[in-house]
Amino acid sequence: MNPKRIHADRRNCFQFTYPLRWHLYMGVLLLFGGAGCAHKPARASVPAPPAPAAPSAPAVPPERALAPGTYVERGVASWYGAPFHGRQSSSGEIFDMNRFVAAHRTLPFGSIVRVTNLNNGKHTEVRIIDRGPFIEGRLIDLSLAAAHAIDMVGTGVAPVRVELVSSTSPLTGAFSVQVGAFQQRKNADRLRADLSRRYPVFVQDYAAPAGRLYRVRVGRLATQQAAEHFAAQLTRERGFHNTFVVRLDGLQ
Repeated sequence: MNPKRIHADRRNCFQFTYPLRWHLYMGVLLLFGGAGCAHKPARASVPAPPAPAAPSAPAVPPERALAPGTYVERGVASWYGAPFHGRQSSSGEIFDMNRFVAAHRTLPFGSIVRVTNLNNGKHTEVRIIDRGPFIEGRLIDLSLAAAHAIDMVGTGVAPVRVELVSSTSPLTGAFSVQVGAFQQRKNADRLRADLSRRYPVFVQDYAAPAGRLYRVRVGRLATQQAAEHFAAQLTRERGFHNTFVVRLDGLQ
């Protein structure tokens, strides 16, 4: 065979097979590339985490607004300041004479009352935190700040109208009659022994600025009106004077 012819045939064969291999290689790439795209897993959407809940505020007893005229009293107001300033009140709160607070014998602690000076028409609102006044003829004891607001500091006392605005507690409760206050415990115990034969009797230990007092309270009545009747009965039958109807706070 002619060597030149063989060499030419080999060259033509190489020229023919090279493009064929190239096209086959590209076809395989396209096949696997398309298959890879076709089976590409879908990306799952992840929902955003919920926002943290806002911390709830501590529960406090709601103030119950009362209809005008629900509780109205008329009487004499006095005020108290420096000797009691910084001392613990009957509610346990520290008395601050520069805040709008007051003492009342029967309204629940936390009650808001509007006090109007009947001499000049000025009024202010105070919160009940203390018990008193324990002076005959007095209705409410105002802090120095409240007394300034209705212009009665100079006179010391003034005729007032007291209207209950709101209260965190019901007006019902337990009431008693205070029949005496003693500086010596033995005197309070002697009176308690005498009265306890017929009535439930309580002795309240009170740290006053001038010294410790022992208040003797008689009876446990369901309403203030019943306590008022009982106080009148004690006055008639036992000759007590300067009796005061008071709300029984806590365990007494």
